[in-house]
Amino acid sequence: MLARRPATYNQHIVSRESATPTPAVDPPIVAQPHLTTDIASSQIELPVQPPAPQSVVVIDFGSQYSQLITRRVRELNVYSQLVPWDASWDSVRELNPRAIILSGGPSSVYDEGAPRLPDWVTQSGLPVLAICYGLQLLAHALGGKVERALVREYGPANVRIHAASPLFEGVGTELPVWMSHGDSVTALPDGFEPLGSSPAALYSAVRCGNIYGLQFHPEVAHTPSGSQLLANFLYKVAGLKPDWTPTHFVDEAVSQIREQVGDEARVLCALSGGVDSSVAAALLHRAIGERLICVFVDNGLLRQGEAEQVVEVFRDQQHLTLRHVDASARFLAALAGVTDPEEKRRRIGETFIRVFEHEAAQLEASVGKIEYLAQGTLYPDVIESTTAQTRSAQKIKTHHNVGGLPADLRFKLIEPLKLLFKDEVRRVGTELGLPDEIVHRQPFPGPGLAVRILGEVTQDQLDVLRACDAVVRAEIRLAGLDREVWQSFAVLTPLRTVGVMGDGRTYGNLVAVRAVTSDDAMTAGWARLPYDLLDRISTRIVNEVPEVTRVVYDVTSKPPGTIEWE
Repeated sequence: MLARRPATYNQHIVSRESATPTPAVDPPIVAQPHLTTDIASSQIELPVQPPAPQSVVVIDFGSQYSQLITRRVRELNVYSQLVPWDASWDSVRELNPRAIILSGGPSSVYDEGAPRLPDWVTQSGLPVLAICYGLQLLAHALGGKVERALVREYGPANVRIHAASPLFEGVGTELPVWMSHGDSVTALPDGFEPLGSSPAALYSAVRCGNIYGLQFHPEVAHTPSGSQLLANFLYKVAGLKPDWTPTHFVDEAVSQIREQVGDEARVLCALSGGVDSSVAAALLHRAIGERLICVFVDNGLLRQGEAEQVVEVFRDQQHLTLRHVDASARFLAALAGVTDPEEKRRRIGETFIRVFEHEAAQLEASVGKIEYLAQGTLYPDVIESTTAQTRSAQKIKTHHNVGGLPADLRFKLIEPLKLLFKDEVRRVGTELGLPDEIVHRQPFPGPGLAVRILGEVTQDQLDVLRACDAVVRAEIRLAGLDREVWQSFAVLTPLRTVGVMGDGRTYGNLVAVRAVTSDDAMTAGWARLPYDLLDRISTRIVNEVPEVTRVVYDVTSKPPGTIEWE
């Protein structure tokens, strides 16, 4: 929730309040090793070393809310990991699961090629919470009946609870919920009992021993009692303890890094100065000390004054071994003539790697072979790029440090934050002792200003956008809103519009201003900035940047849009 502001700001800024209450212990953080594809069995093989003494496995059937389920479990201080629906039991068992959650999904259980229920779900004897498609799949697999609903439910609904159970303790008998289904369970498998119903779904909540099914989505904020339901499942049904904390994450991650790197190898860390790479660097420094060499590449796509700030903070204040490389000419050459945003990201990703390879070769003459490259990759990057770990997700865009990596990469990657969300990374940064100006810095995309210039990237366009972006950031900061908004920036469009200044005709660029609120970048709402603040931003940009004649404000949320324009 956004911090309280004077009335003039409270009337305009709208925050996204989480339905999850603040846990009694430290906020949860999860360390999750990489997944690797078992080609022979066409299944995903999961880590062989469980990162926590107890875990909840969330099976992904393709729902847009699958990652949100994982987040909600973590927010209740229980380790959780999202796995594909066809993950093998041998690999899942190594995670030491204590409960299973089945996600929703866009399919019908009768669709050809629809995700199926793994046999091991019911054979494991573990507590199960099946949500939406997960409930329908469970009913279908165990002999129940699922049919096209006579009345579909999309959006708010009310569920009446008419049978007592641990799952519904303390939530009342009339529940406002969020539904999203076109099919419904019309006959229960043997041994199941109904717990609740809605006007359009007779079996909105069911139970068989320690297996529960819900037709609605408890993970979304639109189900007010959803957090309590999840807590009841975790604590009362599964008997889990809320003991997953940032301290636990740091200890586990440091141990995993040391095991992966060994006692002698050196690691090159791609340091951008953003919170992700900064936390990754601090974590690696704690694990391997002086064997970490940070390389800051100025790609010419940074914001105004950013390169100087990064060098000052990390070389002078954090005392890390930092190598500053000016590769701006190389990046601009790689982007020459490129207008497609996916191609931009791919070229930027490959150019970064080539620069790191060159720097590693230069360093190896004095320090020996460098095998590892560390990155601050986060979970949203992986999800939107669609990798082997998240193949149930739809590809949104290629992130330069995931899908943009070249096939002939010479380094072994270390990505200790790869399955964390941004807010979790911030808590890890605080745990590691990083200053607030780093931990709470607004996110900045790895491809930098290249994805905020629509069309070809040139030096002249970069200069224009830097000046506009500096105005946006300065005014947001002066208004005291830089911590309240998730991101705020300017976008340079290829549109040119007519204006009038000094009684004369002008013809210049159209610039868009974007400001959003978010918890984790998976979803975002456009920030309701005060009108007088928008007026100051627009006036300053048009007066101070001669190439711009018109400023517009983006009022698109995510979804349907993304936070960045490209």
